[in-house]
Amino acid sequence: MSNLSLAQFATQGAGGSALATQALTPLTHSYLRFTLGTQAALLPTRQVQEAIATPAARITPMPNMPSALLGLINRRSRVLWVVDLSLLLGLPTAYPNSQQYNLVLMQAGAVTLGLRVSHIDGILSLSPQHMQPAPTHVPPGLVPFLRGCVLQDGEVLLGLDGDALLRAPALQVF
Repeated sequence: MSNLSLAQFATQGAGGSALATQALTPLTHSYLRFTLGTQAALLPTRQVQEAIATPAARITPMPNMPSALLGLINRRSRVLWVVDLSLLLGLPTAYPNSQQYNLVLMQAGAVTLGLRVSHIDGILSLSPQHMQPAPTHVPPGLVPFLRGCVLQDGEVLLGLDGDALLRAPALQVF
């Protein structure tokens, strides 16, 4: 066998023939897509534990907390804070069924947080170059919580940063 450099081996393989083209396709990242009122948003799936619907009565309100903090929920023997993500980000809220909450259980580092969202839309796979800087019409108060934005079918999808969400001033009470 002839001596191949690492780069040659990667493109030709051990037998000298070209590798299948799917091995050379660009990597994609997956995101959970959901809506906040009328605004679509994304959160990296690596920061999402699960997405659930739960009765509003399962959330225990806590007194003297910022309005974005809805209360506590017991999920699988763990007590978690539940946050209204629209209120936290300063976006208008719109919930057609206030008896049922759509929650995204997000984990950033050692912290797990329930995020109330309007609707959970599914998983979206994107290549990294689709994530662009936030456009100028995005409210300035929202920018610190963004990884970027994605333009898809004429709609702007907000790419949220879970770590930045945990640093929100309203969440600094715990």
